[in-house]
Amino acid sequence: MKALRNYLDSVKPNFEKGGKYEKFQSTFEAFESFLFAPATTNQGGVHVRDGVDLKRVISMVILALIPATIFGIWNAGFQYYNVMGQADSATVVDCFLHGLYIFLPMVIVSYVVGLGIEFATAQIRNEQVNEGFLATGLLIPLVLPAGVPLWMVAVATAFSVIFAKEVFGGTGMNIWNPALIARAFLFFAYPSKMSGDAVWYYGEGVDGHTGATALSQAVNTVEPVSFIDAFIGVMPGSIGETSALCILIGGLFLLLTGVASWKVMFSVFIGGALTALCFNQFGPETPIAQLPWYDHLVYGGFAFGAVFMATDPVTSCRTECGKYIYGLLIGFVAIIVRVLNPGYPEGMMLAILFMNTMAPLVDYFIVEANVSRRKKRAIAK
Repeated sequence: MKALRNYLDSVKPNFEKGGKYEKFQSTFEAFESFLFAPATTNQGGVHVRDGVDLKRVISMVILALIPATIFGIWNAGFQYYNVMGQADSATVVDCFLHGLYIFLPMVIVSYVVGLGIEFATAQIRNEQVNEGFLATGLLIPLVLPAGVPLWMVAVATAFSVIFAKEVFGGTGMNIWNPALIARAFLFFAYPSKMSGDAVWYYGEGVDGHTGATALSQAVNTVEPVSFIDAFIGVMPGSIGETSALCILIGGLFLLLTGVASWKVMFSVFIGGALTALCFNQFGPETPIAQLPWYDHLVYGGFAFGAVFMATDPVTSCRTECGKYIYGLLIGFVAIIVRVLNPGYPEGMMLAILFMNTMAPLVDYFIVEANVSRRKKRAIAK
């Protein structure tokens, strides 16, 4: 590492003002700060609370995603061999390698397209490249089915980075979660590639074979996936969303490191559970309405959304009371969409995006209520 540090120091003058490659200063700084902690300090009036910067936060998120990613890669391969009738003969290594064959190109496309746009935007604006896309670039493939064509991954990534992030000013300024915007774009632009029973598998010879997700089975009155299988994650679904166990392990890591808000995370689960219980007692006599509340929490993308999407500090509420309201309403809306719209049983994506939009409004009313109470106390004194 010392040799690399010395090399970077030797070429750095070429990228500084007046240097031969000064136009690429932001690109050089991005690679330098990715490899080493920056030696520069802020010259403005800042208040430093601790040593946790954006790069460390993003690193924590990526580490938290590792369990769900590894299991998702294996499960993508296992589902392929299972639908081909070869699950008994396929080893863990076989499943993992086939899953990696599916997942790795999606990740490469996501990072190449997304980072390429971010680097180009930074050059045009003469700004530094932020590390925010390092997590988004991994989240996008994790929320997509295995059968999504790579060109669609590229188009969705470009759309999310440009229209959900850069037009608002870049990292920290976006009002919607970019990874969910990528998924929403594909869902509404290419619905046949994002829903149905045939999109969850990818590989030679898989054409003509289908398999429903747990939620689709519940909607279509088919015997649903057991709670244990859904909790572990051995079922069709988006690559990173199947294993609630691995997702909760990542969520625990985020809570222990202080990266995610437990108020938001637990409120989402509580809101979903209470809404499902209400439908169990007072809802229509349909299979999805009578699905046990605990199944709702492990089916589809509910757990993944609650842990990794709803807790995004940029797009969620900032006030402490608002975090409870924000999380409860996400759980509420997600179950409402699932139960009342059988054509779209997976409502977590729309619930989070809707509450991303409403989060500033929730914070506004919380702040106004606090100001009103303080005025009353001041008058009383």
